[in-house]
Amino acid sequence: MPNSFTYLDAIVIVLYLIAVLSIGFYYSRKNDESYSGYFLAGKNTGWIAIGISIFATNISSEHFIGLAGAGSLRGLAVGQFELMAIFTLIFLGWFLAPFYLKSGVYTVPEFLGLNFDVRMRKIFATFSIVIYILTKILVSLFAAGLIFYSIFGINIYATSILIVLITGLYTVIGGSHAVIRTQAFQGVVLIAGAVVLSVLGFIAVGGFDGLYSRLPADFFTMFKPASDPDYPWTGIVFGAPVIAFWYWCTDQYMVQRMLGARSIEDARKGTLLAASFKLLPIFILVIPGLFAAILFPEAKGDGAYSALLNGNIVPIGLKGLVIAGLLAAIMSSLSGAFNSIAILFTNDYYKLKYPNTSERKLVLVGRLATTLAVIAAILIVPLVKVISSQLYLFLQSAQSFIAPPITAVFIFGLFSRRMNTRTALITLAVTETIGVGRLLLELLKAGGTELSVGLMAIAEINFLHFSVALFAISVGMILTLSLGESRENNRFALQFRQSVSESITEIRGNFARLNRVGKLNSSFVLSAIILIAIIGVWSIWS
Repeated sequence: MPNSFTYLDAIVIVLYLIAVLSIGFYYSRKNDESYSGYFLAGKNTGWIAIGISIFATNISSEHFIGLAGAGSLRGLAVGQFELMAIFTLIFLGWFLAPFYLKSGVYTVPEFLGLNFDVRMRKIFATFSIVIYILTKILVSLFAAGLIFYSIFGINIYATSILIVLITGLYTVIGGSHAVIRTQAFQGVVLIAGAVVLSVLGFIAVGGFDGLYSRLPADFFTMFKPASDPDYPWTGIVFGAPVIAFWYWCTDQYMVQRMLGARSIEDARKGTLLAASFKLLPIFILVIPGLFAAILFPEAKGDGAYSALLNGNIVPIGLKGLVIAGLLAAIMSSLSGAFNSIAILFTNDYYKLKYPNTSERKLVLVGRLATTLAVIAAILIVPLVKVISSQLYLFLQSAQSFIAPPITAVFIFGLFSRRMNTRTALITLAVTETIGVGRLLLELLKAGGTELSVGLMAIAEINFLHFSVALFAISVGMILTLSLGESRENNRFALQFRQSVSESITEIRGNFARLNRVGKLNSSFVLSAIILIAIIGVWSIWS
């Protein structure tokens, strides 16, 4: 345990836990036992809560460890993943959010079922649940264990189990009401804790002068050469958006917060608010990695953020706030995963099989499903030791092997009048097999297994470039299998085109009113500010 950790810091952490549990249980009492109440907070969530909740769901312990670790090794380039996510969130807010809400669905698999059939709905629900357990929950727990072991010397398994139990407690009882309200609080805490460490680290290294004079110039270049092993600009520009579209637009884990909006405008503004928050990780997570590279060069990589915490740059009391921010990030992501697993099982399996079930019983099933998700999380804790030390890159590379086929099928499902369920299923079966095969090759290579020349060549393809190739293969399969097919009466695609047309008309109307700032739509103004900010970041560190 670090010498600088005091009883005052411990009190801050205890107060945080008391506040979270109090908020969770308070909003659990407000749960009216209705189906929409338990799973989508009664579809009455305002845009501010949605925006903070989406951000808090997204940012977990692997971001603290992974982004800081990657920053300490390669500089700012890893922040490109955060910027690419912003473009996807803007697309979600302007074009997909209105259509999601108009459809009245509770889950993304249900949304896909409107376009395809029940087979696609069940397959996608199953796939999502497995992915949540093996990536989102497992990686978050691994990162949490690393941090708290380095700070307190607490066993990685004991830490993970304790966090799961505390988070599961209010998630099981309160459902989406409790999850969103606690996430709104946790989002503020995690930002506050990260900002504190960033400011103190900035002072400790001597500001930007200290940064630029003590690190290689390459650390401040966000666009790397196409030959770069980790962040080739070609992969960033063409591959990262493919991954981001799957994560932000088709993943129940993220979309569920938006589906609980009280209106289309709340859904749109909430996603745009989340997009604006995605600018923060570069400054409060990636740049601290650069601080660690200067102050604690022996702790580069996954140990960078822990080194900053264990060091003497954070005074008494504030260290407790920073650790509370870490806890907030972990718990908010876990509660989002538990809640999503519950609604996927209840809505896309149980309710389909027993359509006449009362809402009260469906809520009970949801609570049982959440409980099982918590138990599953505890059971997989021993698997944390198989995860790569390059944590954030591992997570991104794993996603890059499963995201492209889903992105391709989803996009063509929205726009194409030809693709049918058969084409979608065959494409997913073939290309996901290729993706999983590539992931296995990477794990074998990392484990020191000797591979043939051909397999080694495949394993050494940059994961972002592989994502582009897999997306191209998926698109090629869809186009080939759709030859001779026709769905001219595909109401789903026609309705989406109409929804997109309405959004485009709204955007054009705002452009026409540029000379009258007071008449501009707030969502339009927020989108413009975000895009200008991205251009600013790129212009500084291009």
